Amino acid sequence: MPFSLRGDVSAAHSTDGLVLLDERAGRYWQLNATATLVLRALLCGASPGEVARRLTGDHPGLSVEQADRDVADLLTALRRAGLVMP
Repeated sequence: MPFSLRGDVSAAHSTDGLVLLDERAGRYWQLNATATLVLRALLCGASPGEVARRLTGDHPGLSVEQADRDVADLLTALRRAGLVMP
């Protein structure tokens, strides 16, 4: 399932990751480097499971189960904030 930023959400690079602006609500969201990597991969068509596996390759001490939960938690937070679709 492809993901996209909602049309009224702007993204800008920062020194630590990515800043999302919800223009409708006037709220900013700061993503760290790992959350930025996750969001970019999802926006490029990777599945949450693929992103989790990529994270475990980048962080050898991270289990697949924890990476799955972390990706799911981020995606849930972005959805609840109304930043991403679907």
